Amino acid sequence: MPRYIWLSSGETAVHSPHTFPPMSFQLEEAGDCEQSAGHQPQITEMVVGISKHNVATDEQYNVFTHREKLLIVRIASLAALFSPLTANIYFPAIPVISREFHKSVELINLTVTMYMILQGLSPMVWGTLSDRLGRRPIMFACLTTLSLSCVGLALVPTSAYWLLMVLRCLQAAGSASTFALGAGIIADISAPAERGGFFGIFGLGPLVGPAFGPVIGGALDQGLGWRAIFWFLCICSAICGLGLFLFLPETLRAIVGDGSISAGWIYMPSIPIIGRHRKMKESNERPPRKSFTNPLLMFAYPDVFVLLLFNGTYYAVMYGVTASSSVVFENLYPYLTQTDLGLCFLPIGGGMVLGTWASGRFLDACYQKTMDDLILQAPAQSVEDVDALQGDPLFPIETARLQAFPYIISVYVVCVIGYGWSLHWRVTIAVPLILQFISKLFTFTAPGDAACMDSHRLFLRSRQASSITACVRTPPMSPPHGSPLNSPFWQNNIVRCTMGAGMVSIMNPILVALGNGWAYTLLGGLCVLVSPFLYIDVRWGPMWRERRRIKEQQETLRR
Repeated sequence: MPRYIWLSSGETAVHSPHTFPPMSFQLEEAGDCEQSAGHQPQITEMVVGISKHNVATDEQYNVFTHREKLLIVRIASLAALFSPLTANIYFPAIPVISREFHKSVELINLTVTMYMILQGLSPMVWGTLSDRLGRRPIMFACLTTLSLSCVGLALVPTSAYWLLMVLRCLQAAGSASTFALGAGIIADISAPAERGGFFGIFGLGPLVGPAFGPVIGGALDQGLGWRAIFWFLCICSAICGLGLFLFLPETLRAIVGDGSISAGWIYMPSIPIIGRHRKMKESNERPPRKSFTNPLLMFAYPDVFVLLLFNGTYYAVMYGVTASSSVVFENLYPYLTQTDLGLCFLPIGGGMVLGTWASGRFLDACYQKTMDDLILQAPAQSVEDVDALQGDPLFPIETARLQAFPYIISVYVVCVIGYGWSLHWRVTIAVPLILQFISKLFTFTAPGDAACMDSHRLFLRSRQASSITACVRTPPMSPPHGSPLNSPFWQNNIVRCTMGAGMVSIMNPILVALGNGWAYTLLGGLCVLVSPFLYIDVRWGPMWRERRRIKEQQETLRR
């Protein structure tokens, strides 16, 4: 009979007949227990046991005050703004750039495709460098790369399409990693208990890009021409880089420890308003660098792979709808100016903002419901044991995160298909805009993202001795150990960007061949087609995770 194993705070194994609802899986067979009675209980205790000593404490985590941490988070959030802003500010100008360069929309969309590919790959390079060289110099290098590439884009001759493509790739390489590096900074300076609040503040910056980027791009395009978009990005990124150079201290713990260890001039802010009354100490004792965990290993795990594939398809459809909006609206509603086209992206940005805000509360409610069901079915436990349950690798995170996915996908698919047919019938522009808002609202409430992130954190907890309770209370984008590459952001981002890039490159030919109605019906059908992947993860994901976890613990025992 399936059993869930509870361990008390004293780490004494207690076997309970209670099961995970609604997807129990066999943890131990009676025969297996008898056969390995002398050895298996020790492994079981290692696997499931949660010691209070493993839980990270906030005390002495670093020397920064709460006010100083807030300032660091705001600087990181401002830098992370450029990752989505640079991508979205470009969309309203696509028809104009197509005419200026005398190229088809398909070829101009290839600049978006290449941008997205580099957006997925560049965090691997910059993240590795930041883990070795520090957050501050690499963040500054990213913003410098972005600013210089924007100068080139603003000056690119219209006869050099190839140069436009190259500079867009360089622009993506500079801007795309700022979010991942900012996430690493927050993990450096904040204890796990306070990390959630800091990520809420940090997330405000990246939300501004999708919400207002196209509006700014459309207004600049109409008022000053499409080159003004890149001059605007150049100036803003240069100002942000200068502010970072003047005020942001180094946070990588392998270089500055808890923030009190003096490092070279490149790691020190030119205007030290953060910690100006604190005396830095000279010391050669620094925390060891975190061991590198190959992020590509995650693609070999079926429970994570199916979620990545689902999320990739889900977001590819979103990118296809977003990237084609300016061309579709310009053709169907010719009275729209470039500023109007930019304003048409406001429902997309508004849906993203509201969806991101709502997703945290919605997913927390689903998570708490699963927790309540488990507590009701479990024997009386101490407070420590209930807290430990939240961090237990055997917690049914797939059920907690994915239980509402049929309803979310249904609404999203109906909105995408309805959006296509509203364009086909040329109804008033309010209808497709409202459907865009609702579809983006449900895109950014996607539970697959959270489940994918949580599965990734469970993987990292089994491979590195991090605090279970600390990790489970961090938000989905929080990278354990402060490494952008150890963050689920990178794996999820590269799959989404790669699949989204492919969708953008073929979106216009699909629209030409099928028309608006059937083209967006096809996109909705793709979402339906990959929906069973989530059921697969709910049904078999816990079993796959448990097998992998026990295997890795056995390998640890043999060393």
